[in-house]
Amino acid sequence: MKALVFHKINDVRVDTVDDPSIEDSRDAIIRVTSTAICGSDLHILDGFVPQMNNMVLGHEFMGIVEEVGSGVGNLKKGDRVVVPFPIACGSCFFCTHKWPTQCENSNKNYGPDGGLMTEKGAALFGYTDLYGGIQGGQAEYVRVPYADFGPRIVPDELTDEQVLFLTDIFPTGWAAADWGRIKGGETVAIFGAGPVGIMAAKSAWIMGAGRVVNIDVQQYRLEMAKKAANSETILWESEDQVVEIIRGMTEGRGADVCIDAVGMEADRSLLEKAKAVINFEKGTTKVLETCMRAVRRAGVVSVVGVYGAPYDNFPLGRWFDKGITLMGTQAPVQIYIDHLMNLVQTGQVTLNDIITHTLPLSEAPHGYDIFKKKEDNCVKVVLKP
Repeated sequence: MKALVFHKINDVRVDTVDDPSIEDSRDAIIRVTSTAICGSDLHILDGFVPQMNNMVLGHEFMGIVEEVGSGVGNLKKGDRVVVPFPIACGSCFFCTHKWPTQCENSNKNYGPDGGLMTEKGAALFGYTDLYGGIQGGQAEYVRVPYADFGPRIVPDELTDEQVLFLTDIFPTGWAAADWGRIKGGETVAIFGAGPVGIMAAKSAWIMGAGRVVNIDVQQYRLEMAKKAANSETILWESEDQVVEIIRGMTEGRGADVCIDAVGMEADRSLLEKAKAVINFEKGTTKVLETCMRAVRRAGVVSVVGVYGAPYDNFPLGRWFDKGITLMGTQAPVQIYIDHLMNLVQTGQVTLNDIITHTLPLSEAPHGYDIFKKKEDNCVKVVLKP
């Protein structure tokens, strides 16, 4: 089959690779009909999350069931399914406590410590050997472990584009807002106006937020946030400028909820890059630090941007003094997906309005290039195998 393969930093190619096969009774083989490029894929491309071996990338995919193992009773050949990006068994301690992203059984490198290079949580599709070494879905076919727990059958009336983002970015945006404890009327400041930031804005409105603001360094992404999520916007010029504007919008207090939908790959100056090298850090925590300043006292900072390393000078004193609730991890998609599917099916939310580029799988390297470089007003790329 054809698949988008990571070879080394800044080197991805569409190669011919072996077709996947059933390896366990709970496996399914999916023929991919739509898949997407995610900002998290760039973490591997850029070397922020290390990967030494060739790997098929991609964790946002859906398709048609071609084959199922003997232990999969809920799916049959021909079913059209959407697949959550975390891989979880459904029966371990964490799965039964509604934390499938912490599954004890799906990742051969699982452990309680959560270290830099050891003992990670649940396996993720196409997201390095650290997270299970499971080949991803930017391919013609993919093996789905624990297929009796993860995939959801898609209603016939919904198109691929309407439900594809139930794999990751909508549940991730939903988690960010949910962790923010939105009850109604809150001001929610979302750092990032990429796909996850926009989905967080859509989610915040559904939960009853009174005011939703997206912050970004790219004006075209802010325009998409206005169009697709009806957000107010702030063009980032400096940390102080953003904090001042947010406090000015909230009678000096700060936002009730700040969401970090950027993570460690925020734009950095040469001085910030040099500091990271000296401190053996990957990327920067500047967005998280700005969230801690921009949130009100006793507010919530919700983190869905990825961080993969320890960081020097973390603002622990500010966190303690302000009484901030800090929450973040990979989104527990399996817990949210049925409710979110219903929101799509009943027309309460639209997800496909952020798609700017649809390309054949053969042009995936070009899709990665424009997405990474933020060229051609690229917000979200969908690939068609």
